[in-house]
Amino acid sequence: MKIWWKRAGMLFTLLIIIYLGVKPDLLVGKPGIKAESAVLMDMNSEQVLMDYNASEEIAPAGVSKLMTELLVMEAAMKGDIRWDDPVNVSRYASSVGGNQAALKQGEQFTVQELFQAVVVYSANDAAVALAEHISGSELQFAQKMNEKAAEIGLSGESRFTNSTGLSEAMLGPHRPQEVRGQTLMTAMDACKLAGYLLDHHPEILKVSSQMQVSMHQKGIYMSNTNWMLSSIGGSYAYDGNDGLKTGYDENSGYHFVATAEREGKRLISVVFGTDTREARFTETRKLLNYGFSSAKIN
Repeated sequence: MKIWWKRAGMLFTLLIIIYLGVKPDLLVGKPGIKAESAVLMDMNSEQVLMDYNASEEIAPAGVSKLMTELLVMEAAMKGDIRWDDPVNVSRYASSVGGNQAALKQGEQFTVQELFQAVVVYSANDAAVALAEHISGSELQFAQKMNEKAAEIGLSGESRFTNSTGLSEAMLGPHRPQEVRGQTLMTAMDACKLAGYLLDHHPEILKVSSQMQVSMHQKGIYMSNTNWMLSSIGGSYAYDGNDGLKTGYDENSGYHFVATAEREGKRLISVVFGTDTREARFTETRKLLNYGFSSAKIN
């Protein structure tokens, strides 16, 4: 009998250890997030469901392209540009670092082709080409980015210095001297920006949900950097996920702004500053699971 009770006690202790290790969020209500900052918002109600250091600024890298995408879509909506407009690739655009669509100086692509490369593959060269096409120079485009940030109510902690989010060192040897400084954002501002983009241009999801896009004249295909797309499958796929933007900076780490919809409820999550590419998706899953579970409870 004593042996039985001893074994039962050991089993109970083991179950508690497993429970604490695997499901700590069930004990504290909100998940423990291993990142520099994070935020979760119910887009329908605009209620912030979780805020973890969400007001701290960080170099967001490619996440800042959400503002670039917004300005491109607004320019097209106003008629300032057309989706089939030819865009010339400058020497500067062809030489920026990070994710690239391998654009060469003097090549021409349509606004639509470059836009898809930015949204799906986070192509920096495509972002610069679009910025120069719309505003004449990247400096003027960055000014529009900051004006729009103020217009939609982003905090003063967020400021844009270029169309890509890249650091000066990554902008390549042909960076215009006037393009300088580091783009910074807070997780809360990234969430607000994503919410504004989705609210005013929901058609962005038709692009961000694509598994890959092609640039036919170059014969290349670019896969989506968002591993959580429900259409992709695999261990990171998340039911209902259809966007939105990844980012990486060698100093600030890996970032991801995600959105997912289930049963008419859309969530937006932001994870800034994980140590690995995979972790940003793992931590995002925690946030989204919490958001959808809370909806059922409430």
